[in-house]
Amino acid sequence: MSQDNQNRPWGLYIHVPFCASKCRYCAFYSLPSPSSDLVEKFVSALACEMELYRDCGPFDTVYLGGGTPSVLDTEQIYLILNSVRRNFRIEPGAEITVEANPADISPQYAAELLRSGINRLNLGVQSFDSEVLKFLGRRHSPGDALASIKCVRAAGFRNIGLDLIYSIPRQSTDQWLRILEQAVLIRPEHLSCYELTLEPGTPLAEEFRDGQFRTDDETFSVLETTSAALAENGYVHYEVSNFSLPGMESRHNSKYWDHTPYLGLGPSAHSFRGRRRWWNLSSVEEYTAALQSGKSPVEAGEDLKDEQMGEEFLFLGLRTARGVSLSELQHYGLDLVNTKTAILDACINSGLLRIDNDRISPTVKGMAVADALAKAFLA
Repeated sequence: MSQDNQNRPWGLYIHVPFCASKCRYCAFYSLPSPSSDLVEKFVSALACEMELYRDCGPFDTVYLGGGTPSVLDTEQIYLILNSVRRNFRIEPGAEITVEANPADISPQYAAELLRSGINRLNLGVQSFDSEVLKFLGRRHSPGDALASIKCVRAAGFRNIGLDLIYSIPRQSTDQWLRILEQAVLIRPEHLSCYELTLEPGTPLAEEFRDGQFRTDDETFSVLETTSAALAENGYVHYEVSNFSLPGMESRHNSKYWDHTPYLGLGPSAHSFRGRRRWWNLSSVEEYTAALQSGKSPVEAGEDLKDEQMGEEFLFLGLRTARGVSLSELQHYGLDLVNTKTAILDACINSGLLRIDNDRISPTVKGMAVADALAKAFLA
């Protein structure tokens, strides 16, 4: 772990555990159609939790994720952000992001979000194909997606991210590329392209219990095609699933990949500082009850040993175009140059990794199998 990372401004993540409806593929903790009373209790409890961490920070990113934060009205979002500013030092020019469902965006809502201090909007578009949206259980249409993007641009947002999903059953590469073409025409500053996976406990995993959507070779082919298509249009492939126009990377999410401290608030949220990781109760009712009674909502935590830190550093670093420092890995007892020479050479010769002085970084082919690469070095 670089000591410099520990001295950097923190990231603040706020988990909004509510959705209007639950998507078929989603395994994140959230409750569909919450009562107004429960939402009010959550907003109040969130303010109480912030008071427990007033010594943390400073912060240069704030991220409202979920769930679906846009199910909150703008007054509730104002209250949350006012509590943030009251309890924490937020750096000038901080990146402040909110995730939103396109169906929730209106001209007034977009304008009020911007006035609240939010300067980055991440829209869960997922697809511009109505059949794909229906399959995923999304509640918006392609028209809603296009209208929401128009709204947020008109409101004055200059930093927009779109989430898209590929590896839909029976979706051809050409169909996926047409969706990408539509996204590129919109020219968002950021694109997250996620492979659809079967998460345990989700309706989609039950439906496809004995199957998979694509082979590893097919997954690599789609990722390589995606990366090439977006590169032609000026997008930088900086992490396995993430692409941006130059300089418009997600500053918040980048903290998760290099052990920069971050504080997570809300039910099921995780935090990390130094070698300590802790996480909150995964129940909004238990979370609010704990804070109402003056107790911490932390469920558990762990102190990471050198071996665990090194493994995380390797796994996370090999997911990014920047890669990982070999000397920093040695700090944790992972000497790839002297103890994993054969594997390292094989990965370089097969075009999975590049080496430049002290740093190894994955190619697009390497990104497609990043976790397997890390496991090979740790075997």
